[in-house]
Amino acid sequence: MIQAIKTVAVYVEDQQKALDFYTQKLGFEVRRRQSLGPQGDWIEVAPSSGQTGLVLYPRALMPAWKELKPSVVFQCDNVEATCKELAAKGVSITGQPRVMGWGIYAKFADLDGNEFLLTTPKTT
Repeated sequence: MIQAIKTVAVYVEDQQKALDFYTQKLGFEVRRRQSLGPQGDWIEVAPSSGQTGLVLYPRALMPAWKELKPSVVFQCDNVEATCKELAAKGVSITGQPRVMGWGIYAKFADLDGNEFLLTTPKTT
């Protein structure tokens, strides 16, 4: 089942400027940085003692960023099992589990149509 809020995505115009702001002004640390291709990186920052991080997500990779709200990502042990458990309770699974290089994710919605992500990080 869900264990914690892992990340909240914020859509930024300039990732480097945003990174400088969060690290130099707010004192956050970089938890993860991974290339998403030529338009940007996955940059995850958080307070040094924080459990939840922010993803400084490039707007260039999210054309409809103005219409989107920050996305909340919940971490769980097993995305597939959690989706089955939630669906059995009547929760709408709006995006089936998908395997990526960094792990597995899926989407679900609340009663008002707000979407949330579930993730299980890749283990090596």
